[in-house]
Amino acid sequence: MSITFEDVSGFIAQLPDAVSVAQVQEAAAQRLRELDKAAYDGVIPGRRARTTDTLSPAVLRGLTGTVQERNRTGTRAGFLLDEASTDRPRALSHRRYRVPQTTTRYRLSSIPISCLELIEG
Repeated sequence: MSITFEDVSGFIAQLPDAVSVAQVQEAAAQRLRELDKAAYDGVIPGRRARTTDTLSPAVLRGLTGTVQERNRTGTRAGFLLDEASTDRPRALSHRRYRVPQTTTRYRLSSIPISCLELIEG
């Protein structure tokens, strides 16, 4: 038997009080955390990745590099740009990311792991 959205919505509508609705909300939030964790389990230190088009500022989109350590909550990671990607922020002279001419690989800190897509090679 398959449960539909209408079934779930109807169940929630029948709950007797705010406490019961809050318990359903907490269960849904927990499930979302589990799904999110599973989706990004492969984003581990040493893996090659590319920043996605959802990352802000735009100057950081489409850059490639290596995933570094993840933060305590596992939602962000350091990201060490490869040489070609290090050149882009340097060439654009972005005010927040000033990359010295002698730097061959620039480290970005605290990139959301949801903005990193793994690549081969």
